[in-house]
Amino acid sequence: MKDELRVNDQIRTHTVRLVDSDSEQIGIVDLDEALERADDRGMDLVEVAPNADPPVCKIMDYGKYLYEQKKKEKEAKKKQHTIEVKEVRFRPQIEEHDLQTKVGHIRKFIGNHNKVKVTVFFRGREMDHKEFGDEVLDRVIEETEDIAEVDRQRQMEGNQMVMFLTKKS
Repeated sequence: MKDELRVNDQIRTHTVRLVDSDSEQIGIVDLDEALERADDRGMDLVEVAPNADPPVCKIMDYGKYLYEQKKKEKEAKKKQHTIEVKEVRFRPQIEEHDLQTKVGHIRKFIGNHNKVKVTVFFRGREMDHKEFGDEVLDRVIEETEDIAEVDRQRQMEGNQMVMFLTKKS
């Protein structure tokens, strides 16, 4: 929204290019005359193009204009969807039922158009057997291949193996 619009007495120039409330060009007039015309109609004089020479001012109902701008912003906000990153954590020695439960969570997250960070975290001696982590991630890819694709391949980050999944395009 344009918060920097000057209205009525805030306009600092002596002459303005005036535009009527019907978007009809009136021409270059004195500021006092433009303010008078706006006042006669019970409307405001709003500087819409302050960088022009002379600045362009329009006769309009400023309150109604602000209301419509806020309404447009709310409507645009409703339509946009922010993508969240959801994380699902696994252990290398995960049991089959636990794996299926977490795969179900991944499916739900991807169904809601979210990215999923799949993490296998290792403790102690498990770091020596990273192939178990690879097997878990392979199973996750296999179970979700119908709806998801790998966004970022697996890589080690400290004691965690991380991979990202997104919805298939």
